[in-house]
Amino acid sequence: MNASPSLLSGGAFGGASGDTLRAALAGLLDGLPPRQATSAVERLIANYRGTTPTDAPVLRDRSDVAAYAAYRMPATFEAVRAVLDALRDAAPAWEPATHTDVGGGTGAASWAVAEAWDTTARTTVLDWAEPALALGRELADGVFDAEWRRARISGALRLDETDLVTVSYVLKELTEADRRAVVTEAARVAQAVVIVEPGTPDGYERIIAARTLLVEAGFTVAAPCPHSGTCPIEPGKDWCHFAARVSRSSLHRQVKGGSLPYEDEKFGYVAATRFPVVPTASRVVRKPQIRKGQVLLDLCGPEETGLTRETVTKRHGALYKAARDAEWGDAWPPE
Repeated sequence: MNASPSLLSGGAFGGASGDTLRAALAGLLDGLPPRQATSAVERLIANYRGTTPTDAPVLRDRSDVAAYAAYRMPATFEAVRAVLDALRDAAPAWEPATHTDVGGGTGAASWAVAEAWDTTARTTVLDWAEPALALGRELADGVFDAEWRRARISGALRLDETDLVTVSYVLKELTEADRRAVVTEAARVAQAVVIVEPGTPDGYERIIAARTLLVEAGFTVAAPCPHSGTCPIEPGKDWCHFAARVSRSSLHRQVKGGSLPYEDEKFGYVAATRFPVVPTASRVVRKPQIRKGQVLLDLCGPEETGLTRETVTKRHGALYKAARDAEWGDAWPPE
């Protein structure tokens, strides 16, 4: 299922933590020749989120890390922040006091957690790449409380008990056995687990596999699904993913070309908890079709109904206006 660029997102770097991160990232490439930064990003994009084993980090030095962070942190931040918004909607009274960011690199997900709850939660960021940890520590200094610890993200990983575990854009780097082990370990120690992957068919497959493991471990799916049962999407026919709009920096424009001031970060996710939540009744899973006097909404609903289409017309009054304003990925009906 596709989702609109505005899904769940409060806008690019909408809060204080996001503004601070954007300002910090703006200075990362000072003194680094534009051609060198572009070359580093192109190489790292091709390798870092590919099949490189986690015991051979691609982020080799500060220049690599600075270029990659300036390019990727805004997108990762926006994606994770959108997911955390959905988790908060399902569990508005819950707030994590501790957080572990598995494979967190320079800490984009940790920035998102700090902004989502405006919290003083103690965060532990785990990653194999020491240069990434060093830069993450520098960026977050004085902004939020965190420990930056080197650890190989693999089946041998052991975590301390924590309220929230985030695993963002990490599972693709791991073998299938290590993926299962990392998700299982996260479920063992956490009250809530958030997993984010690229919004691709193979990313969706990894999310579904992780979702299954979490449910088998006794977790309840908080988002995006309205239930914890079987996904109604037929394997190989479609995939569930969403999007967050990200302001494009000059580095983004150098690397990708084009003149638009933004790009859309596609991602898939699951957020699941050990405590009670209230998932949305249904979720809009395709761009609403607005026609004369009516709006067609494709919805993922309760397990017994699965994927359905709802037609909202003018005779529905306020609900019709809400349907016209609805975006891909929104909860439905609106509260």
